[in-house]
Amino acid sequence: MSKTFRHYETDAADPVARFYRDNHRYQTLAFAKQKRAQYGELNHSQMGTWEAIQALDAIVDDSDPDTDLSQLDHLLQTAEAIRADGHPRWLQLTGLIHDLGKVLCLFGEPQWAVVGDTFPLGCQFSDQIVYAKDFADNPDIKHPDYQQPLGIYRAHCGLDQVTMSWGHDEYLYQVMKDYLPVEALYVIRYHSFYSGHQARAYDHLMSEQDQQMFHWVRTFQPYDLYSKADLPPDRSALMAYYQGLVEEFLPATLNW
Repeated sequence: MSKTFRHYETDAADPVARFYRDNHRYQTLAFAKQKRAQYGELNHSQMGTWEAIQALDAIVDDSDPDTDLSQLDHLLQTAEAIRADGHPRWLQLTGLIHDLGKVLCLFGEPQWAVVGDTFPLGCQFSDQIVYAKDFADNPDIKHPDYQQPLGIYRAHCGLDQVTMSWGHDEYLYQVMKDYLPVEALYVIRYHSFYSGHQARAYDHLMSEQDQQMFHWVRTFQPYDLYSKADLPPDRSALMAYYQGLVEEFLPATLNW
């Protein structure tokens, strides 16, 4: 494959580099807890899944060096690649909706608090996180309890006990947790946790269930990444199939 994916420039003027400078500076444990409390009540909007999908047409992910297409096009590319390989319908749906938490941008959240790679807070930042040097400006590095690999956590406590950096993954998990199988929820919640599912830098925090479920996160990851193409998908030809898929699994209206 000629195109290089997840290639990050070191030039500080690069827009993706600027994005991660802000993301790593402001994503603190206190910030993530405050956002989970703010959005955890799911009282900001009521939307159908397809309404949220269409809303993403206005969003281009500032953290993504691989595509300039809208998020709607990316979702259709991901779902179609999963469908083409014969994966179950719940995984096709997951491909279609995995980034819907990015509607946070429509609620006024800056992109550094919505998109990009996610990582645990309250413990030592791994050098396997993209642009890890930018954590030098994060106030949490001055907190002595956060400077060890386990930080405030117990070994193998499970990721559900770990506060991750705030963004679209955790938010969409909260929206969807009552409707989808656990495998789908793991994909939604941790698909941006590259230092965990690719570099395995946080195995010491993961439970046995986490390790088992990350099979699905790793199965999903290539479809999220390598389905990106320069030409947008044919939306009109795909809408009927995916509208039916949404109706099969999800209610007509969701709380956001």
